[in-house]
Amino acid sequence: MLEERAYWLAWLKVEGVGAVLSQRLYEHFGSLGKAWEASAGELREVEGVGPKLLGAIEGRRSHLDPEKLLKDCQDKGFQFWIPPDPEYPRLLLEIPSLPPVLYYRGQVQLAENQGKTPLIGIVGTRNVTEYGQRWARKLSTTLAKHGFTVVSGLASGVDAIAHQSCLAVGGRTIAVLGTGIDVIYPRSNTHLYQQIPKQGLILSDYPPGTPPEAKNFPPRNRIIAGLSRVVLVIEAARRSGALITARYANEFGRDVYTLPGSLDQPQSSGCLELANKGAQLILGEKELIEALGEIPQLDQMTPPPAPPPDLPPHL
Repeated sequence: MLEERAYWLAWLKVEGVGAVLSQRLYEHFGSLGKAWEASAGELREVEGVGPKLLGAIEGRRSHLDPEKLLKDCQDKGFQFWIPPDPEYPRLLLEIPSLPPVLYYRGQVQLAENQGKTPLIGIVGTRNVTEYGQRWARKLSTTLAKHGFTVVSGLASGVDAIAHQSCLAVGGRTIAVLGTGIDVIYPRSNTHLYQQIPKQGLILSDYPPGTPPEAKNFPPRNRIIAGLSRVVLVIEAARRSGALITARYANEFGRDVYTLPGSLDQPQSSGCLELANKGAQLILGEKELIEALGEIPQLDQMTPPPAPPPDLPPHL
């Protein structure tokens, strides 16, 4: 398995190979190690591998040492899962753009990875109102006290409040980054970044050292949605990144709940739009916990037949 893990790292060093194509290679050859050794003719049989990509593959294979990549990763203390790993989060295996390499820091709980402990996503605007702050805090605290794990994106605003509220009551929280696992963004959340691994997890599918770039965050949101059984949108303007998370949640067959707000508040416009399109309203802490108690056990679920979304080049 060590050799196979090395090849997952190596394939992602090839420009043009991301989440979707690496999965196709794995399914076609049964091993990314075998794919790495395959001839040009064999690689052409994989959908998406054309002349340009073949040239990139040949160029990288001649200069990359997969085992060295793995050793460097281990020497620097970076831990990661690949889809064949038994610990790889089960719900992520259902999505069409599953992360080929998922880096992690913190305390792993297999019940979360296996889907036995439900994960609830909480997302929203960075420019959160006092009303939004209050409800983000209330809902995160209540979920943590009832044994749910809260997933968010370590951004300012709603995300930070969700993480902080869980930690404050001894709950579990997972932060999914749009940077490398070793890059703190925003810097104002440095303390939070340091605290989360003591009670939860930090995840990223970007290679260590990846800086914060605007194009990295929409793909990050698919992981928040993919991990979660339910996504709560606290406050979101019409062009908020939280709506991207909600869109992914819908594509992946997850329930979306939204906090009702005022027509006078721009931060509520996206939430009202979600409600108009069928998202369920958050009507209170008690009502939410009762609704979450009705979600089916994971073994009763069947993966939704979702087509691959239109994803950025990273994927």
